[in-house]
Amino acid sequence: MSEDPSADATRAVAIGRELRRLHVRLRELLDDARAGLDPAVVAAGLLADPVSHCRAFCTALTEHHEGEDVALFPWLLRLRPGMSAVVGRLEEDHRLVATLLEAVAEELDGREDPAMLVRHLDGLDAIMESHFRYEERQLVPVLEELSAAGPRTGRPTSAEPEVT
Repeated sequence: MSEDPSADATRAVAIGRELRRLHVRLRELLDDARAGLDPAVVAAGLLADPVSHCRAFCTALTEHHEGEDVALFPWLLRLRPGMSAVVGRLEEDHRLVATLLEAVAEELDGREDPAMLVRHLDGLDAIMESHFRYEERQLVPVLEELSAAGPRTGRPTSAEPEVT
């Protein structure tokens, strides 16, 4: 991580914006996955491979959470150790979501019941939405505070977190 406070401040601005943007994109991917499983969409042949949309969503969500766990959270805790309870809850959410994603993957592999897959995605949507809102409520103000702590110019180092 950077020892330069101005680089941390610059990075905090980018991370806050990127976090919201990624959450919007993940919501869109989930909507696409669910829409692809709609019997009317399937019957009309509007989506060639709904399973690939589900897998794309699962992969994107997994990579996003892994990126937060290995880069964003340690960086944030280095700068704001008092955030440990918030980060702990977010990491717990990540473990729960990972378990739900495993159930989706099993359903995708079996391809037994599209209705069951939709139910899994609906449950995942509820958890994910709650998680995203909590994360944005708790992290974005801290990231904005960090960005106010230093100038908004400067180049972040390669050791700073990437939110994916």
